[in-house]
Amino acid sequence: MRWTDIDDLVRIDALLFEHDAWPAATWWAELRERPRRVYVVATGPDDRATAYGGLDVAGDVADVMTIGVSPQAQGRGLGQRLLDRLLQIAREAGVEAVLLEVRADNVAARNLYARNGFEQINVRRGYYQPGGVDALVLRRLLETPKNARGG
Repeated sequence: MRWTDIDDLVRIDALLFEHDAWPAATWWAELRERPRRVYVVATGPDDRATAYGGLDVAGDVADVMTIGVSPQAQGRGLGQRLLDRLLQIAREAGVEAVLLEVRADNVAARNLYARNGFEQINVRRGYYQPGGVDALVLRRLLETPKNARGG
C-alpha cells in the first residue's frame, strides 16, 4: 500500500462495508504502523486500487485486518489471491496462527475463509453496529518449521 492508494481504499471500503468503513484517518494510521502492519493492494489497468488486504503481525500470531474487493472486480479470484499473499507473509514471519473477525452475515467472506482452513473459535454477539450483527472469530493454524518439529 502506498499513500497514493488511500483515496481509492476509502472509496472501496465505503462501497463494501457501509457503517463499518474506515475513514482516511484510519488508513493513514494503518500505513504508519509499518512494518508490523502489512497491506497489499491489487490495481487495475489504470493503476488505481481495486482490492486490498491487511495483516497485523505480532510475534507468533497475526490478525487479518481487512480484505476488500471493489464490486466491479469481484468474481475474479482477487480475494483468494490477497488471502494467499497475507498467509504467505504470515508464514515468512514465523506466525503459527492467523486470526480474523468476519460479520456473520458476510456469506462470501465466510465461504472464502472456510475454503482456506479457517475455523470458528468464538462469537462476539452484536459486535457490528448498527444492526447488532455478530462477529465470528476465526483461526487458521499455519505449518511453520517451529511447529512442524513439535515445538
